[in-house]
Parts: sequence; structure tokens; C-alpha cells
Amino acid sequence: MPPHLSVNLNAIALLRNRRDLPWPSVTGIGALALDAGAHGLTVHPRPDERHVRRQDVYNLKEMIAERYPSKEFNIEGYPDDRFMALILDIAPDQVTFVPDDPSQNTSDHGWDVSANKELLTRVVGIAKEAGCRVSLFVDTDPKVVEEAANVGADRVEIYTGPYGALVKEHHIQDELDRIEATFNAASAAGLEVNAGHDLTLLNLPALVKRVPGIAETSIGHCFTADCLVYGVNETVKRYLTELGH
Repeated sequence: MPPHLSVNLNAIALLRNRRDLPWPSVTGIGALALDAGAHGLTVHPRPDERHVRRQDVYNLKEMIAERYPSKEFNIEGYPDDRFMALILDIAPDQVTFVPDDPSQNTSDHGWDVSANKELLTRVVGIAKEAGCRVSLFVDTDPKVVEEAANVGADRVEIYTGPYGALVKEHHIQDELDRIEATFNAASAAGLEVNAGHDLTLLNLPALVKRVPGIAETSIGHCFTADCLVYGVNETVKRYLTELGH
């Protein structure tokens, strides 16, 4: 089965927050993406609400439950007490734990799982008791994914930022080798694999061809840029095509 497309709405929310106005509507754009065939929506609420706001999370949860019960809601974040309280309140289909400092501009590295084993074991257990599938954000390191399985995760999300930043073909192939090795190690450990960060219409085909078993891709920044050119409906369709749907 080709990878699912989860549309990350952070950049839409960031655009809205430039003015004290309700547009572009985060839920409205999310609905357009789901209507066009996206399999789910992703948000990464941060404590300063510089893009997705806490209320957005509740609004999206309500919209998906009422209008799109077959679609998935994925919430990303660092598992501090405030984030965990939100997860317990919302009970999304999937929670993706990231190791970011809350002040970071965006995610730029995966978990050192062994150094955070106690924390991750605890919060993974809490999220799974709430009925959430749990994914851990990881670098391209086969050793880390076995550790992710040991703390109880269901999936890992491979950080594809380094892959997305490359332009030279031989460097791209080297990074694809690392992604494939990490995918294979995750599969051997019984984990499903997601991928996210700096994925585009141009670099998705090579990734999907090399690693066809990826379960889900989370795409936001370039998706939003492409929407300015193609519109939401056409952009979703183009990403689904490149994913193999």
C-alpha cells in the first residue's frame, strides 16, 4: 500500500497568525485537504502558539470526528506535562513525540532514545493507555529504532530533513541508503515507519521508490507553498500521485 498523506497545518496557522484575523482558516484548509483525498491532518502545537493554537487542536478534533471519521489526526510535540494533558484530553489517533526544545523554530533532530528511556517509556505508556498510536521522531540510525521498540513505540518517524536539503545525486543516494537501513531495522523490530520534513513533489518519488513500505508521510511547509501555485485540491492530488496512489 502506498504511504498515506498527512497534511501538516502549521504553516497555514503561521500565515493566519500574521494578522488578528480568522483567515486562512486552519480547519477550513484542513477540510479542503481531506475532501481532496488526504488521509489525515497533523499539527504541532507549541507553548507560545506561534502557529497552531491550542483551540485549533480542539476545533480540528471536533471537525474530524463529525465530518471525517475515517481520517486520522496526528499531534506532534515534546512530552512535557502540558502537552501530555492535551493528548489525554484530545486522544488523537496518533501522537508523535519529538525531542524539540519548545523555543525551536522547527524540528531538526530525532530522539536520543537511550538517554531519554525513562521519560519515553512513561509517556508512551500514557499515550497508549489513552488509545493513541505512538510514533517517535528519529534520525537515520538503525540502532535507535530498536531502542524505540523497547520503550513501547508503535512507529518511528524518520527525520527526512537531511534528505530534503540535498541536491547532489550521489549525496541523495547516500542519504537514501541511510533511510532504507533505518526502515529495515525498524521493520525487523516490529515497528511501522513514517517519514517527515522537507518532503516535496520533487524528492518524494525517489524516497517512495527506495522505501515503498513507509506507512505515512507528514508534509506541511512545501505543501503550503505548492497550494499558493496549484490550490489545495490540486496540491493534494499531486502529492497523492507522487506517493503512488
